[in-house]
Amino acid sequence: MTQTQHKDLHQLSVAELARLLKTRKVSAVETAEHFLARVQVQKHESLGAFVDLNEKVTLAQARAADAAIAAGTAGPLAGVPIAHKDIFVTRDFVSTAGSRMLAGYRSPFDATVVSKLAQSGMVTLGKLNCDEFAMGSSNENSATAPLGRSGPTPVRNPWDSSRIPGGSSGGSAAAVAALLTPAATGTDTGGSIRQPASFCGITGIKPTYGRASRYGMIAYASSLDQAGPMARSAEDCALLLSAMCGPDLDRDSTSLDVPAEDFSRDLNRPLSVAGKNGGPLVIGIPREWMAYTGWPMVSNRPADGLHNDVVGRIWAALDKLKALGADVVDISLPRTALAIPVYYIIAPAEASSNLSRFDGVKFGHRADKFIDLEDMYKKTRSQGFGDEVKRRIMIGTYVLSHGYYDAYYLQAQKIRRMIADDFQQAYLQCDVIAGPVAPTVAWKIGEKADDPVANYLADIFTLPASLAGLPGMSVPAGLGAGGMPVGLQLIGNYMDEARLLNVAHQLQQSPDFHFGAPGGF
Repeated sequence: MTQTQHKDLHQLSVAELARLLKTRKVSAVETAEHFLARVQVQKHESLGAFVDLNEKVTLAQARAADAAIAAGTAGPLAGVPIAHKDIFVTRDFVSTAGSRMLAGYRSPFDATVVSKLAQSGMVTLGKLNCDEFAMGSSNENSATAPLGRSGPTPVRNPWDSSRIPGGSSGGSAAAVAALLTPAATGTDTGGSIRQPASFCGITGIKPTYGRASRYGMIAYASSLDQAGPMARSAEDCALLLSAMCGPDLDRDSTSLDVPAEDFSRDLNRPLSVAGKNGGPLVIGIPREWMAYTGWPMVSNRPADGLHNDVVGRIWAALDKLKALGADVVDISLPRTALAIPVYYIIAPAEASSNLSRFDGVKFGHRADKFIDLEDMYKKTRSQGFGDEVKRRIMIGTYVLSHGYYDAYYLQAQKIRRMIADDFQQAYLQCDVIAGPVAPTVAWKIGEKADDPVANYLADIFTLPASLAGLPGMSVPAGLGAGGMPVGLQLIGNYMDEARLLNVAHQLQQSPDFHFGAPGGF
């Protein structure tokens, strides 16, 4: 590889970098130095994506990768850089969860996902910004100062710095889209991989609940949280997911006892034979999604409906999939609208329990002045948590309180099961489900900051799959209003990640749906 080509390392995919590193046409140290330099360019720092670097650790990992490659003992992704969402604990980097409560905290161990990717040979560049405790749809809720900043600032979308990148994995999406890292980890509780991937024009996948270990992932809602990869292509996500997943039964009680698998095995299968029993792939289109005009339980919110620019890009992607050999059928997910109230009862309820551990006693922030233990609890939590986290703790505590548990939480769990059953009925008619990720493209920073409900309503299309524990992904589908990216959402049945990645990869072979980057990066 020539010196000129070395300057373009950031334009290469995970798969391309892995091949070059394996054949020793470029070194892991050189690759790491290239990306570390890019992250610290002032223009790139201004996005607010990275919150921590440790060049000494990164370069030591890169040297170890080079040595393993030379010895012939390297893992499949040896030397490829990756950055981790700051919701995964790490020994060598801060682990703040975007919260003042954990400012400066360093974990004594690595999360399983971080360890597995390291075992595959990947080199950690640093930690990425996120909404506090993964609660948010815009990455405006972080209390952690990004690199080059003295205080917290919202992460900015590389396609338009006046807009949000999505959340809660907004730092991950922005960093991948701006070519600051070829890959990143994210977490998805109600759409926090898929929505920012859509808003930033990259590919991201949430696997079946339990596929990737939650050990070392700072908990928000334990029955919903799931880790997944974010990269520029389906091929890259397949390679990353293969390294991330696998049973972790001794450390995660929700981990599935399912062996790791090669999720890239079916990428090149034609869609004409990718369906059940070797027939054409059948894609189901939920009529409730494509005709969505706004949440029916809230009046005078027409702007929350599915926008025409998004609809146009989704149908263009579906037309391309039909041209590739897939069939498209109409299906129904009749309880789509109920996903919002169900999620915003269950998730806050679990959050109120999970976040009770942050009390200032063992680790994390502690108030400087207090009278007694109770006063310390109150002041520590009041100071340590941001407004959105407090809001969800209060909602969760309320719905779990005596007299309201049966009326709210128990009813929400019953409807959650019905939503999952709706998906199983749909899969009797189709192999995968497709539709929009969000009703609109990314909105302006601050546009919905004073209206939490508006943020919640933007999750209408991602929440159902999360509540059902199904795998889902976002694939770039072109540009909508203001030249902003639109994502096509693909949802598969349980354990059907390989089929989703196959569909996405086939779509991305078309120049119209090939991954791109925003101008100036």
